[in-house]
Amino acid sequence: MSEGSKVYVEIVKELRSMIQEDGLKPGDKLPSERELTERLNVGRSSVREALRALELLGLIETRRGEGTFIRDFRGHQLVQLLSTFILQDERSKHDVRETKYLIEMDCLWLVMRKAEDAQLLELRKWVDSSAFADDDFFYKIVSLADNHLFIRMWLILKDYYNSLHLQGADATLEEYTNLIDALSTRKESEVRRVYRDLRKLSIQR
Repeated sequence: MSEGSKVYVEIVKELRSMIQEDGLKPGDKLPSERELTERLNVGRSSVREALRALELLGLIETRRGEGTFIRDFRGHQLVQLLSTFILQDERSKHDVRETKYLIEMDCLWLVMRKAEDAQLLELRKWVDSSAFADDDFFYKIVSLADNHLFIRMWLILKDYYNSLHLQGADATLEEYTNLIDALSTRKESEVRRVYRDLRKLSIQR
C-alpha cells in the first residue's frame, strides 16, 4: 500500500497513545511535524496533510509560532473522539458503509470497462492461490479501476469502516470468484447482482 494510505489513522493512533501514556490533556502541545514524521515513518507532506485534516475536524489547533495543541472538547472523551474521527453516531456509521460500497461499485464498473482480460485472469489466479482478506481483494479491484482519487477515497473510508467495526458477514471464496467471472462478462447488471450478493445487500434494498 502507498505511504499515505493509512496516515490519518496512524496519526490518530499516535495521538491516542501519547494521550494515554504521557497523560496529555486538552491544551497540551503535540510533537512537531518532524517528530511525527520520524515516529510514523511517513513523508512530512503526508503528516502535514493529516494534521490539516485533524484541524479542520476541530480536534487540534495550530498557534502561529508556538506549535500544535490538543483542543478543549468540554467534557467529551478525547481519546474516543480521536479514535474514530467523531464518527460515533449510527447515521455516520451508515454513511461510511454506504459510501464505501458505492465507491466499490463504481470501481467495479470502471474495471469492467477498462481492465484487460489478462488482468482479470491474473486476478482470478491470485484469488485461487492466495489467502486474502476482503480488504486485500477490494484493494486490487480499486487499483485495477485506475482512478487515483477513488483509491485515496476508498483507502480512507476502509480505515474508518474498520475502526468502527462495521464488517458484515464474510464473503466466501466462491463469491469472490463469481465477481471476477461477472466482470469478465462485461455485463453491468450481472456485476451489480453478484456484488450485492457478496455484500449481502440483496435483502436490504
